[in-house]
Amino acid sequence: MLVPLYDTVHDRLDVGPGTRLLALNCGSGLALLLAAARGAAVTGYDADRARLRLAAERLAAPPHSAPAAGLRPGAPDAADIRDGGYSVVTAFEPSAPADELRPALAAIADAARPGSAVVLAGWGPPERCSASRVLRVAARLAEPRGPAVPAPRLSGRDDLEDLASGAGLRPDGSGRVSCPFGYQDRASAVRGLLSTGLFDPAVAATDQHQVEKEITEALHPYQRPDGTVRMENVFRYLVARV
Repeated sequence: MLVPLYDTVHDRLDVGPGTRLLALNCGSGLALLLAAARGAAVTGYDADRARLRLAAERLAAPPHSAPAAGLRPGAPDAADIRDGGYSVVTAFEPSAPADELRPALAAIADAARPGSAVVLAGWGPPERCSASRVLRVAARLAEPRGPAVPAPRLSGRDDLEDLASGAGLRPDGSGRVSCPFGYQDRASAVRGLLSTGLFDPAVAATDQHQVEKEITEALHPYQRPDGTVRMENVFRYLVARV
């Protein structure tokens, strides 16, 4: 669903042969795969080892088989950043809490090569993101047994800039990208949304059937006459410099 975002950023930064790219919260590796296909040497970090295993399978498959790819659990430390010689660092995951990103961004600001690009991404304004309304189901259902699931982060006009500046990075341009979420039917949409992990606290607080039922109801406004589901979303990215 976020391929338009990845491609826009890669185009803007001329990602290709000669690029050494570091991805924070790389997940299952789709953005890394797209960068490797352009000839970049890619490294990814993520706390979820299962997703890292999937990323490794993707990057090892022909025709990419990126020999310089490295996938590591957790987050990079100053030595990793310094030794990697990265020219581009990405933090594409829009649901990653800002508080969790700050230490890694500060380490990059201290240890990365001067002039390196650091890309942050977040949801656009809530009124332009249909999916944000569906995600409110997760927050509402999770409340009985603990703190609510955070709303999609970084939707404020200057939130990405504030996060970058607070970590010691210099904002150097931004943009917005349309990233519609499309599914063949509501059942596929429910499975896709549940796979994000954002609904896990809601499932724990209620039950799987209840969560699926309420997501299905929330998707009703986005189902088209042919049965497909389409949610229009806008994501914002910021390019900052070390």
